[in-house]
Amino acid sequence: MAALHPPTPLRRPRMVHIAGFPRAVPRPPRVAHRAPPTRTLAGDLAVPLGGVGAALLATALLLTGQTPHTAVALAVFTALTLAVCALARPLLVPAVALVCWLFYDGFVLNQRSDLAFRQPDRTSLLVLLLAGLAGAGCAAAVRALRRQTAAGPGTGR
Repeated sequence: MAALHPPTPLRRPRMVHIAGFPRAVPRPPRVAHRAPPTRTLAGDLAVPLGGVGAALLATALLLTGQTPHTAVALAVFTALTLAVCALARPLLVPAVALVCWLFYDGFVLNQRSDLAFRQPDRTSLLVLLLAGLAGAGCAAAVRALRRQTAAGPGTGR
């Protein structure tokens, strides 16, 4: 029966300095590459998160059995859009606002999953887009503040 032993680690031969030859320069230690701190899973999945949140919110509003006041429902959808867009990458902000508007317009405002483009529909789209931009702007300001404080005092321009 043979006993299996773990392999021995390979060792580099010791460098011997010979007069007249330059010394070997030690290499810097390897640093593992990490994803930038602004890339998060929630930021990459903002559109599905916004869609699921809007679907759950529309379902909750429709399960009450009463037609919700459209201004209150728009305020709740605006808060949802603002929260999701604060997590999202800036490129995804219009998509998140559009997904929230589709659920608001189709299920809350028109009640029969019909999309329209009348005046209340256009106003709600504008409100949700502005909420998305506000959320993205607040998130960008927080990231800039964190970067500035991480760089240390006195390094600002």
